[in-house]
Amino acid sequence: MFLIAGPCAIENRDCVMQTAETLNRLCYDLGVTLYFKSSFDKANRTSASARGVGMDEGLKILEEVKRQFGLPILTDVHECRQCEPVAEVADVLQIPAFLSRQTDLLQAAARTGRIVNVKKGQFMAPWDMRGVIGKIEQVQPSAAREGRLWLTERGSSFGYGRLVVDMTGLVEMRRLGCPVVFDATHSVQQPSSLNGVTGGNRELVPYLMRAALAVGIDGLFIETHPNPEQAISDAANQVRLSDMPALLKQALKIDELVKSEKP
Repeated sequence: MFLIAGPCAIENRDCVMQTAETLNRLCYDLGVTLYFKSSFDKANRTSASARGVGMDEGLKILEEVKRQFGLPILTDVHECRQCEPVAEVADVLQIPAFLSRQTDLLQAAARTGRIVNVKKGQFMAPWDMRGVIGKIEQVQPSAAREGRLWLTERGSSFGYGRLVVDMTGLVEMRRLGCPVVFDATHSVQQPSSLNGVTGGNRELVPYLMRAALAVGIDGLFIETHPNPEQAISDAANQVRLSDMPALLKQALKIDELVKSEKP
């Protein structure tokens, strides 16, 4: 199991470096491969609120994380023109869920030669990701077979203010031949539940994480922040950084047990 983790948005250098240092030390001690994640622009916010530091400043900070800690970097791209400059720093380009069917963006990300992590849209069935794979493999034919295309589950829309996770969908997506990641923090979001602002419940993260690991996944996605209540985005569902050691140790125990047994 690999881990994708970091603050939801790049708010400032100090927050990012503190989180990266803590996660790097933790994952080194536990023998976990860490992809450090943070977004330079939260372009799909519910309201016109703070979005982050922007691409130029954000890439400088992520490059410093990479240089100082030797960590591979994952970050979002929202437009085709962002793919090439972001790929100069990031090892994984992430396609946000709301953009998961955008053909030009998917293919621009694939053309960089970097790993592409596509978040399944809240409006898509697991088997709909076949279309995503097909679009990417038009420009990178062996992406799925070589593990250079990841598929991430982050819940499906249920009504107007909830997300639900169908754990059998993780099995369905693994059958498509790509590494599958479970996003434990976005899956507990409650969209537009706080007067037009996305809410959530971080207390539910461990329960969904355990269920996904029991099904069998390849990677775990957890956004984490030193002081989640003060985060500029996803304050209600990011995991407190100080809670990550216990959470990750538990995850590893379940992952080891599941993968040591034949289905």
